[in-house]
Amino acid sequence: MDGNGRWARRRGLPVAAGHRAGTKALRRTVEAAIDLGVESLAVYAFSTENWLRPPEEIDALMELFPETIDRELRDLASQGVRTRFIGRRDRASAELQRKMIELEEETAEKTRFQLWIAFDYGGRGEIVEAARRAAAAGVELDEPTFRSFLYAPEMPDPDLVIRTSGELRISNFLLWQSAYAELAFVDTLWPDFGEEQLRSALDDYASRRRRFGGR
Repeated sequence: MDGNGRWARRRGLPVAAGHRAGTKALRRTVEAAIDLGVESLAVYAFSTENWLRPPEEIDALMELFPETIDRELRDLASQGVRTRFIGRRDRASAELQRKMIELEEETAEKTRFQLWIAFDYGGRGEIVEAARRAAAAGVELDEPTFRSFLYAPEMPDPDLVIRTSGELRISNFLLWQSAYAELAFVDTLWPDFGEEQLRSALDDYASRRRRFGGR
């Protein structure tokens, strides 16, 4: 979900306004995904590298996350959306950690749609942490066993990864899980993303032939 800052700057607004608009795009996109028959969606909300951003932007984001849980995600829960967070939580405030836990518990029985939110997440970090856990467990590794040590081993591998705002990279997102995912790069800035862009990406995906390394 990229482009919040550029969206705000083009309108002469503070970056925080772009992030706030991005939360509305998240809700809009989840609702569109439900209507389009998607069953599971993982979104990249905050990366481990995002801590390097200016302190005032980080402070604004950390204030926005609890608001988003209360305003957007709880409303999605009323529509049957189960939300889970993947990544680190130890650097989040006690309030945000509490709200994450509460939302996960409140939506644990929801089955209409699965929403995974990557917070303080990095794909390399996840793989390193999984390797540490596996080494500590002293198990013999194969791919299924290694997967069991990831942050959310029950999360399905993505069929399609969509990168917004015209950037042509995956930026450390779900590196293990995306080994054979199809990629779609769209020019739309995240706050402007919605059903039209999601439908277009899904239509393009549906026209592709997935080989998984075969012919």
